[in-house]
Amino acid sequence: MNVTVRGRRRACRTVDFDTAINAVRLIDQRLLPHRFVILPFTDYQKTARAIRDMVVRGAPAIAATAAYGLAQGARAFRGRDLALFGAHLERVRTTLAAARPTAVDPANALRQVLESMRQGSTVAEQQATALAAARAFADASVAHCEAIGRHGLPLIQDGARVLTHCNAGWLACVDVGTATAPLYAAQAAGRPFHVFCDETRPRCQGASLTAWELAHQGVPHHVIADNAAGHLMQRGEIDLVIVGSDRVLGRTGHVANKIGTYTKAVLAHRHRLPFYVAIPLSTLDWELRDGGEIPIEERSEDEVLGASGAVTTPGRCSSSSAARPGRPAYVRIANPSSHARNPGFDVTPPELITGIITPVGIFKPRELWRHRHRLGGPA
Repeated sequence: MNVTVRGRRRACRTVDFDTAINAVRLIDQRLLPHRFVILPFTDYQKTARAIRDMVVRGAPAIAATAAYGLAQGARAFRGRDLALFGAHLERVRTTLAAARPTAVDPANALRQVLESMRQGSTVAEQQATALAAARAFADASVAHCEAIGRHGLPLIQDGARVLTHCNAGWLACVDVGTATAPLYAAQAAGRPFHVFCDETRPRCQGASLTAWELAHQGVPHHVIADNAAGHLMQRGEIDLVIVGSDRVLGRTGHVANKIGTYTKAVLAHRHRLPFYVAIPLSTLDWELRDGGEIPIEERSEDEVLGASGAVTTPGRCSSSSAARPGRPAYVRIANPSSHARNPGFDVTPPELITGIITPVGIFKPRELWRHRHRLGGPA
């Protein structure tokens, strides 16, 4: 997608690779929307920390990062012994896979790269194949998002008012986005619509990332407090909800996504509004059989007890583009002696979901298993 930095408009991917220095290049999303910085991560341990520390986030983006991280680790190996190389790769894979446990996309990406590498008969051949496979995964992920946009376009009618949750845009992917893909397709088609971005506490990815994306793409939008969604639905000011996902169970249709997604699904069901989940094929988990089995990441309580942002000078705290935020800062909000629980995700059952928007079409959640061959599932 396009981003304007210091007055210059440029195309940019969230995740890329620099072969000259064997580095994974990532937009530091912790600094957005106040600063746009691309950082190189020069070994697989640093790449894994970047995933864990949310320099990069969003299941498809994490998956591409993990794929590149595996190639990075493979390229760093010195030697010709295939057995030692295999043991090294397993350490790299384990480190990357453990960085964020809820999303299934990284595990799928790592498996795809490793399967491609097995075609090589020497260490050198497998190292070369690793980077090619990682690039192929990233490119396929973008193609999936573009296809999601085509299939989801009919859902965005003229004048539609769409609620999003968290960030499932191009920042959460390699490019284009999942939940935003139908929106960008509608924009390209000249259809008028409006987006309400849930702030998405505690890290506020809706307010900081989705709103930043939409502003750069020229999409009309408002940021709303998480608890305002029900009020707007009750007043008839929202027409549909589109979210992304970190894991969708292909056998049952359960959806794991950013905490608060389940709440929005319940509200949409109560107000008889369509609730859609947009995913690339890498988000499908064909192994787990129950939503209760999905691992839910518990993050630091500091995210709940305070808020991160940028300090502004007195009189400059406005929505005006002239207001330039200053240094990053963390501000404690909660009572000083209190502790917090911080589950990063929740699970939405299939009966609350209108449809799953995939690169090959829109399916009812419980239809996924029946169509598994079209969706890249098991035989």
